[in-house]
Amino acid sequence: MTALRPLGATGLECHPLGFGCYRVADGNAVQADALAAYLDRGGNLIDTSANYMDGDSETLVGRTLQNRPRGGVIIVTKGGYIQGRNLALAQQRNFPEVVKYADGLWHSIHPEFLETQVQLSSERLQTDCIDVYLLHNPEYYLEDIARHRPLTAADHDEFYRRVGEALRFLESQVAKGRIRWYGVSSNNYALAEAAPAHTSVARTLAAAEAVSANHHFRVVQLPLNLYESGGALERNNGGKTVLEFCREKGIGVLANRPLNAYHGGCLVRLADFRAPGSKPPDRDDLRRMLRPLAEHEQKLALDVGGELMGPGIANSLLEIVPQLRSLAHWEQTAGPYVIRPIQEWLQQSRKNLSGRPGWEAWQNQFIPLINAAFDNVQRYLSASQQESSDAVRVQLAQAGYPPSGESLSRLALNVLLGLDGLSAVLAGMRRAEYVEDALGAVAMERVDSREILKRLGTTDEHG
Repeated sequence: MTALRPLGATGLECHPLGFGCYRVADGNAVQADALAAYLDRGGNLIDTSANYMDGDSETLVGRTLQNRPRGGVIIVTKGGYIQGRNLALAQQRNFPEVVKYADGLWHSIHPEFLETQVQLSSERLQTDCIDVYLLHNPEYYLEDIARHRPLTAADHDEFYRRVGEALRFLESQVAKGRIRWYGVSSNNYALAEAAPAHTSVARTLAAAEAVSANHHFRVVQLPLNLYESGGALERNNGGKTVLEFCREKGIGVLANRPLNAYHGGCLVRLADFRAPGSKPPDRDDLRRMLRPLAEHEQKLALDVGGELMGPGIANSLLEIVPQLRSLAHWEQTAGPYVIRPIQEWLQQSRKNLSGRPGWEAWQNQFIPLINAAFDNVQRYLSASQQESSDAVRVQLAQAGYPPSGESLSRLALNVLLGLDGLSAVLAGMRRAEYVEDALGAVAMERVDSREILKRLGTTDEHG
């Protein structure tokens, strides 16, 4: 049986490998089976967010846990993004201190907005009390300013004032029994102190201490992988790394994106893509992969009387995807050029078709189908990238990783699992076979993780 780890000073104990729910949605039987497989194998930490699949990720978690004993399972969710349904809500409510970062992408950690998010997340998760609630990437405030002018000390002071007010609200939610512990998920915690948009765990902790001597700020989350290793190596908290500082202060640390590394300006997938000797898929294979989505889109026009998004999402993907250079190219372009336009189209369709016979049933089936289509696009693109994975294996060996016949994903996870101060690694496991592969890393013999990360390179300043 896998030994659990303390989640900081919360008193909670978590499996060293958490189930990351990014792009996991209610209605997808394959993903539901994957989550069930994770729980059946002893996993007990589920990480989701209000904006993952526009709330449908939380819905899947809530539905899954209703059918099993709740005791011992730790739910982590987050709030801050204003997209999809939240965007429609924000346009109605006019919340204060909204960062309008881009069309279809707003952000806020103001208490008035967070109050709606805690309530909505609780409803979708079907729980009266959320175990851990995180502010989700509050650095959007700094990033937005940095696009227009250099950041100043006053900008950082205002940032931590806003964080402090958000933590004050979350402390009130603890008092009301709606959440147990809270924290922050920030992509910028691992940056060098000199980086303009660096966010500091130490200053966040100081903001929590200003709220209450008995505060419940006990968890942080940040990217950590073979190439973005700042959380383990960068001394940006009074001469200590994030892991060192958090271990000293009793703060649990969750690592996200363990298998998706930004390195050299590109996204590198730290996994194997196809079996030796197998050929990559071709255009006909992609057409077959997208056929369920294409057939469902035709039902919108024929059965509901709705308008497709352009020539149809499946047809557009069939034309766009073969032109992409790599999986990294997809990851860099999918958000602004594919996912957000789909979210906007879906939002408009909800307005136009609400109440029309067949619409609700169509919409409920669409979310898992589009999610499956995105999974297939990634599989199609990644299948041609095994050479990149082989190159990572060579670099790992050069950095001192002992010879191993395990999958690259297991090797990458094993390096992280050996870091002192890390509570859990959050892995995307959308299929049962991914669960099996990832959990296998927990039983592997530990390696000199910190030394391997140092040899692989320094912190990616753009993490």
